[in-house]
Amino acid sequence: MNTDSFDRPGGEVVLIVDDVPDNLSVLHDALDESGYSVLVALNGESALQRAQQAVPDVILLDAMMPGMDGFEVARRLKANPATAHIPIVFMTGLTETEHLEAALAAGAVDYVTKPIKPREVLARMAVHTRAAKAARQSAQQVHQTRNALDAFGYASITVRVRDGRLLWQTPLARELLHHWFGPHSQQVPEPVHAWLLAQARTAQPDAGPTSQTSQPSQQGQAKPFGGANAPAYPRFHLDQGARRLSFDLHQQVGDSEGGGDWLIVMREASDVAVIHTMGLAFKLTAREAEVLYWVVKGKINRDIADILGASPATVKKHLERVFAKLGVETRTSAAAMAINRIRQSHPSFEA
Repeated sequence: MNTDSFDRPGGEVVLIVDDVPDNLSVLHDALDESGYSVLVALNGESALQRAQQAVPDVILLDAMMPGMDGFEVARRLKANPATAHIPIVFMTGLTETEHLEAALAAGAVDYVTKPIKPREVLARMAVHTRAAKAARQSAQQVHQTRNALDAFGYASITVRVRDGRLLWQTPLARELLHHWFGPHSQQVPEPVHAWLLAQARTAQPDAGPTSQTSQPSQQGQAKPFGGANAPAYPRFHLDQGARRLSFDLHQQVGDSEGGGDWLIVMREASDVAVIHTMGLAFKLTAREAEVLYWVVKGKINRDIADILGASPATVKKHLERVFAKLGVETRTSAAAMAINRIRQSHPSFEA
């Protein structure tokens, strides 16, 4: 069985879970008359199976059942990515505060008390099915956005702001994160989370530049995807040698409470080809070309030594040989000559 077997546009699908047949009968008739497609389950195991197969729009779940109770059913539904989004309304005769708190902690969005009043259930469900439908439409839009970004070679991730949980990532994003940060769990790397928290707190378009980098680097405003009227958020980037990994806030998705979830677009840029070009053009060794590249980027010898893992004295010797091969005496002259040569084959290069 799958969701295609139900006419969702004419009536949402509801799954009723109760071990008392009389309760099922009353609710089934009331919901059916109101245009819902109704599924039933008499126990927890059956409820999990039906929810997995049909993916209903809402679940009415009895709290107290023999065997697997409703609280455990709810926890398992929320732990399964295929059913985690389904709103759960608990049906319970328990009115003690701790029981109601347990229902909400298990993942319920609402509860109704027994004896069940069909009109009350219908009113509560209408609210949650509308919210679920809006969430599905938003998810579809995000999915389309992700596909479009992937088609242009951008990696994308979705991150929950409040705890940095990595909710979704493309294969390219997974590869980049692994290369730059090593094996990671379901949490976004801490430097990225810190940047995201800062943006969520301000949430102001055209905010001033605030960038954290592993090496000093230039900072620009990021507004490449949202159109002319989209807010511009400061871009976060990391430098690793001649490679740069940038992060752009693209789109907020889901509930905005606690900062919400953000779709973040990642892209890696590399100047390896630029270094190779300089080596060929000026007959430099690979290390000499790297030293000249960082001179073009405005780095002093001590910085270059840190980047390349060498001593400042070694960098100085490489630079002396570079000066000799280029026929210049100063860093400024060497950088100017290199830039002119680079832009012949790499017009978009930025010093």
